[in-house]
Order: sequence, then structure tokens, then C-alpha cells
Amino acid sequence: MTDEAMLSMALHLRGQHLSLRDIAARLVITKGKRKGRHPSPATVLCMLPTTMR
Repeated sequence: MTDEAMLSMALHLRGQHLSLRDIAARLVITKGKRKGRHPSPATVLCMLPTTMR
């Protein structure tokens, strides 16, 4: 599950030209069944606007 804070952090990290794998490794899911885990790079890709991919 993603939230606004995770999206904001993902956008910030993508602005620093980090790869999707690096971004996923730095993010932590804060809610739901996967709480405390890292999202997959595919989830990060879906979160980002098409202009940031």
C-alpha cells in the first residue's frame, strides 16, 4: 500500500536520478499487510508519473 509520503519521497529520489531498484530499497511500507517491508520496483514504477519514468 502506498501513501502520499511514500510518493513524495519516491519523486524526490527519482529527481536525484536513482534507479527504481534503489528507490524501492529506500522506501518502507507503513500500512497494510506488508508493513515494514520495501515495495517492489514495479510498485514504484506505477506510483511515478509517466514524465518521471
